[in-house]
Amino acid sequence: MTNTPEQHDEMAGQTGSAPADRPKPGSDDAKARGLAAQIAQMLDDFDCTDVLVYDLRAVSPITSYIVIASGTSDRQIKALGSRATDLAESLGVERYGSDTDQTTRWVVLDFVDVMVHLFEPETRAVYDLEMLWGDAEQVDWRREKE
Repeated sequence: MTNTPEQHDEMAGQTGSAPADRPKPGSDDAKARGLAAQIAQMLDDFDCTDVLVYDLRAVSPITSYIVIASGTSDRQIKALGSRATDLAESLGVERYGSDTDQTTRWVVLDFVDVMVHLFEPETRAVYDLEMLWGDAEQVDWRREKE
């Protein structure tokens, strides 16, 4: 499945119009930030690489936080998409939507306040969301060392 630029922009969380029935982000910032950090930690725990979290509150009306990570295979990406959804639901956050390409080289999960993008490295380089959101503040999601 090849996304049109408009679909890519919406999936990336870029400014633009969201579907009319989609809730607006910003209902509970502490909960959203916590969810983004916990998903990032889980992805790191399961061997994703280059895990980043950006605070988009000042630059996007579509979402508050975006999590970006690289997986090693389509199987890992698909499984971690399911784990991220389970984690969010355990915290009382429902997934609004999700999408993937035909080969599961990219999975996007929409939790309204948090968008999660899981990529194979080559696909991540094509979409280069780090460049798109590079001006946004990065969130330190790593656990404190004991």
